[in-house]
Amino acid sequence: MPLVDVRGVSKTFSIPSVQRHTIREHLLGALRPRQFQRLQVLDDVSFELHAGEALGIMGRNGSGKSTLLKIVSGVYLPDTGQVRTNGGITPVLELGVGWNPELDAIDNVLLVGSVMGLPLAEIKKSLDEILAFAELERFANMKLKHYSSGMSERLGYAVAFKAVREVLVLDEIFAVGDAGFKARCERRYRELRSKGHSAIIVSHDPRIIATFCDRAVLLDGAHVVAEGPAQQIADRYVATLTH
Repeated sequence: MPLVDVRGVSKTFSIPSVQRHTIREHLLGALRPRQFQRLQVLDDVSFELHAGEALGIMGRNGSGKSTLLKIVSGVYLPDTGQVRTNGGITPVLELGVGWNPELDAIDNVLLVGSVMGLPLAEIKKSLDEILAFAELERFANMKLKHYSSGMSERLGYAVAFKAVREVLVLDEIFAVGDAGFKARCERRYRELRSKGHSAIIVSHDPRIIATFCDRAVLLDGAHVVAEGPAQQIADRYVATLTH
């Protein structure tokens, strides 16, 4: 039985035909009904993820990769189709979402870690490890509103890598921080895989997909156009960029 079973998933969004940005534009447009265009982001997408497996998802910008991850993670509901999960999912999609800028790093780790399903006692026990992983020990008592985006993102990865359940869902893995932090993320990812965790990874980097995934799917025009060994799909993705 697959850990994640995606069957016939489709998703569309309604986009205003005319953008209104200023108060004047809104006032002038109030008497005219607003026109919308329907954007088909995903169309009849299916795949499976099995225990201990890492699946890559590739595609050009706008091909629906991030939307697909959000549907798998339960952030969006599909218009049609279904997603069946047989294990806990830890999504790392938009790092920093859920942080309270008025709280310091310690309180935010306690807050977000609890939301991700970690028992409070375990978070407190792992606090030093989490801060060290993010290289933020010196800034533990600083409010997050004073953090740079990179600092917040490192903290997000550190918490997620500690809270991971059966399936880790990653959007653009290892795209945060300097070379040293990326190396720590890669080591932590390999540790999780060696313990039997599964992963779904979105990336534009063929090396990431070929190195860290077993299989991959290629999205194009809202459809899955190819599925197979990670290296094969990475090569095909690169080929699409030249056309």
